[in-house]
Amino acid sequence: MLAYTYVAPGRFELLDKPKPTLLHDRDAIVRVTLGSICTSDLHIKHSSVPRAVPGVTVGHEMVGVVTEVGATVTAVQPGDRVAVNVETFCGTCFFCRNGWVNNCTDPNGGWALGCRIDGGQAEYVRVPYADQGLSKIPDHVTDLQALLVGDVLATGYWAADISEIRPGDTVLILGAGPTGLCTMQCARLKRPGRIIICDADPRRLDFVSRHYPEVIPTAPEQVMETVQRYSAHGGADAVLEAAGTPESFRTAWMCARPNAVVTVVALYDGPQVLPLPEMYGKNLTFKTGGVDGCKCREILALIASGQLDTTPLITHTFPLKDIEAAYDLFEHRRDGVMKVAIQG
Repeated sequence: MLAYTYVAPGRFELLDKPKPTLLHDRDAIVRVTLGSICTSDLHIKHSSVPRAVPGVTVGHEMVGVVTEVGATVTAVQPGDRVAVNVETFCGTCFFCRNGWVNNCTDPNGGWALGCRIDGGQAEYVRVPYADQGLSKIPDHVTDLQALLVGDVLATGYWAADISEIRPGDTVLILGAGPTGLCTMQCARLKRPGRIIICDADPRRLDFVSRHYPEVIPTAPEQVMETVQRYSAHGGADAVLEAAGTPESFRTAWMCARPNAVVTVVALYDGPQVLPLPEMYGKNLTFKTGGVDGCKCREILALIASGQLDTTPLITHTFPLKDIEAAYDLFEHRRDGVMKVAIQG
């Protein structure tokens, strides 16, 4: 089968690999019908993910059809259409029982697919712990509608959930790329008074204005002024940082009101600095880390009921055989690209 593979730092190649097989009773094999390219894939390519294993098939955001299940799998069966979770988690360890599945203690727990074990930018993928890692797609939800459920939409849902957003709050989201826009959609479910979204790319701000007219777009140069204008207590009640730059990290805590929650969703290329003397007295709560993506079934139900729709974010589609062209487009962000889908 065709599989896009991390060959060496700076180099991915489309290779012919054996079709995966069941290795454990809790595995399932999924025929990938649609996948996507994530910025985290680029982090692997450019050696920003030390855990990534050369030789691994990349890709961790996908949907497909179950073709085979292990003897103890009960949640899905062959023929089911499923969304694949970005994380591998056993469901029984201390962290899983508390919903902190990113820190599952299994050797392949957390982000394994497309990083430490073969992922889904391929014709087939093996999914460990299939009862946890696969969610059946409702009949009237399309593959395209479900594509982002297992990763970027799960990230946005998790971020909004832990940010303690209350009805009427002012919420600031930094970054109007796919993660920021998924986070924004999920933050709307909390019924805030207003949402402000900040990005340096005018094309992304235009995208926000066209698709989400109730959201207030702003550039970094105006973000402080905009937040002050729409905040009752000297800053945003919740700040969700999805941009991943030193500038956006600083903006996050500066734009927060005293005693606000700052949730860091972004993955940074390097360490960030907390200037504690400058922050002293703001009494901020920071929440950070990798997504605990264990709410995929709830997210699919929200899509089915029309409360979430990420299809506008899929701006380009390529067949698997043309995945190198897809990566070239995605990495260089031509044509206002948001998310690129790969057809299996």
